[in-house]
Amino acid sequence: VISGHLGWVRCVAVDPTNEWFVTGSADRTIKIWDLASGTLKLTLTGHISTVRGLAVSPRSPYLFSAGEDKMVRCWDLEYNRVIRDYHGHLSGVYCLSLHPTLDVLVTGGRDSVARVWDIRTKANVHTLTGHQQTVVGIATQALEPQVITGSMDSTIRMWDLVAGKASVVLTNHKKAVRALVTHEKEYTFLSASPDNMKKWKCPEGKFLHNITGHNCIINALALNQDDVLVAGGDNGKIHMYDWRSGYNFQTLETIAQPGSLESERGIFAAA
Repeated sequence: VISGHLGWVRCVAVDPTNEWFVTGSADRTIKIWDLASGTLKLTLTGHISTVRGLAVSPRSPYLFSAGEDKMVRCWDLEYNRVIRDYHGHLSGVYCLSLHPTLDVLVTGGRDSVARVWDIRTKANVHTLTGHQQTVVGIATQALEPQVITGSMDSTIRMWDLVAGKASVVLTNHKKAVRALVTHEKEYTFLSASPDNMKKWKCPEGKFLHNITGHNCIINALALNQDDVLVAGGDNGKIHMYDWRSGYNFQTLETIAQPGSLESERGIFAAA
């Protein structure tokens, strides 16, 4: 257990070189940690409310952060300071995702839109409207659909990035879709909701199968190269599934930190 934040840790991102990782918290700070030893390397301050989303650029020394203070910021990690701000969200920003091949950043928030930003010029290229409630999950990929969003209105939208319109709306979930994850090689993606997790085929959004057995709000999804899917829930359980079959082969439980409540051990982020 690595401790250091004074508030709930709401987001985490691992650097592409696997040397360090970064966490954002309700204490308004962003902390960078050494991956091998778990020691704190750096604390970045500059948000005035909870930091809800982080992404590390694989192509440039930039870190992107989004917070409930409506701010989306670009940090230069060579100088450890903010070099760009992306203005436009009307309320808290809850999630962000970097496009793998284009210099584009996608953020989603409580104003129920996803915004597509040009990283260099700070321009709001598209405002992807259509969701009725908070956008809480975003996934981007190089192939169509390049942007997928999940929302509290229990729908998933797959967007045509060129037109700036939704190409498919998936209404299969009954409850809020809080997390999305794409598969690197298979051209599929998975969405998580308290009722179940669903796997979909790109580009048309064909439903493949359900993955069940978690019975809680899933806040975080992560997938590794060995096709192990990890789902972190509000009840502090970490479920590990085989990606292909959906078999839940292991369930871990977090230990509540000394002095905190049992109900505060929910998992908010995974990478």
